[in-house]
Amino acid sequence: MGFDRFLREFLASQGLSESTAGIITNIVTGGTIILIAMIAYWLVKVIIVRNVHRLVAKSSVKWDDAVIETRLFARLAHLAPAIIIGGLGRAVFAGNPAVLAVLKVCIALYFIVIVVGVIFSFLDTLYLIAQRGNFLSGLPIKGIVQAFKLVIFLIAAILVISVLFGKSPLVILSGLGALAAVLMLVFKDTIMGFTAGIMLSANEMVRVGDWIEMPSAGADGDVIDVSLTTVKVQNWDKTITTIPAYNLISGSFKNWRGMSESGGRRIKRSIHVDMQTVRFANEEMLARWQKIDLIRPYLDAKLQEIAEDNKKRGADTSILGNGRRLTNLGTFRAYCLAYLKSHPKIHQQMTMIVRQLEPKELGIPLELYTFTNDIGWVAYEGIQSDIFDHLLSVIGEFGLAVYQRPSGADNRALLTSLVADTTAPKPPRA
Repeated sequence: MGFDRFLREFLASQGLSESTAGIITNIVTGGTIILIAMIAYWLVKVIIVRNVHRLVAKSSVKWDDAVIETRLFARLAHLAPAIIIGGLGRAVFAGNPAVLAVLKVCIALYFIVIVVGVIFSFLDTLYLIAQRGNFLSGLPIKGIVQAFKLVIFLIAAILVISVLFGKSPLVILSGLGALAAVLMLVFKDTIMGFTAGIMLSANEMVRVGDWIEMPSAGADGDVIDVSLTTVKVQNWDKTITTIPAYNLISGSFKNWRGMSESGGRRIKRSIHVDMQTVRFANEEMLARWQKIDLIRPYLDAKLQEIAEDNKKRGADTSILGNGRRLTNLGTFRAYCLAYLKSHPKIHQQMTMIVRQLEPKELGIPLELYTFTNDIGWVAYEGIQSDIFDHLLSVIGEFGLAVYQRPSGADNRALLTSLVADTTAPKPPRA
């Protein structure tokens, strides 16, 4: 004789009606099963989970701390009451089909919630381990984890609906087909963001730590978070810009990851030379330049080449326009290149060019195109400034001048000179 039947007959013998005795029996039996399940959960949590947490905390490795932070074992402990309620409930309420049917639905829903929670904790554990380790550094793990969670949540929602309505999950899926068009219209932005997030993750277009520029979104800084639908960028002024993932797919942005991985950062800046100071080199200039160590090998080789070429052509070098000659601008360009090749902070295996651009109203741009071997922002700016400080200081040794527009002080000096000339006493006529 079952416990519930014994209790029902006992209550009926005390003068209670059969329906009242059945209700009280179900309540007492259900409460007893829930109490046993709570005791089982408490025992599992105290004896097993806490001891596991102690062992994890004492271990020398650090990756297993993520198991405690995500409460993986604490959620696994919920399986104990679910198993007890399911087992005892089926045994006790075997003779009560109505209660047993409700119990089966509740147990199924409880199992779905527990399994989803355990899977979510497991994914969070993997995310923390990957985030703190180096084997998956740079990959958008957060977006991938969120994608898995979304898929699991959708599967769980379909299972819940099938349990509540007593239908097969396949029937629920076929019924959702008619609703798909409406859902796509309502959740268009969410779906587009979800798709874009998967594309960003699959193609590794953006990683945490990348420096990206997206002027249309006002973003210029380091990526600090890549989720399934958004990307967060901490700008250089320490503000944070949140960019929808779809904008990165549909628009254009610049990722400086290639620069970081190459180990070189580009310098591309010009010195504007006054065209009126460009001239052929004379003997005095050549003698002075021969004392400069950086360009002495260049001068020796170049002068010998020019002398042989002029001799071969029979050029009359006494006339300025005949034959080949060195210019102060060309020699200065050679000096700039030699200076870059000798600089310890310039990447010698990357492109190195000193070129003359098209002359314009601001003079002749002499552009330096090279790469530093230190990609840090502060170091890069210091190296670039030091190089141009030196070149601007030495350019006068080559008889050249840097072009710049007249300033207010220049205009005042010119005006003062003109006034002084007009007010000066004129000498008496003879």
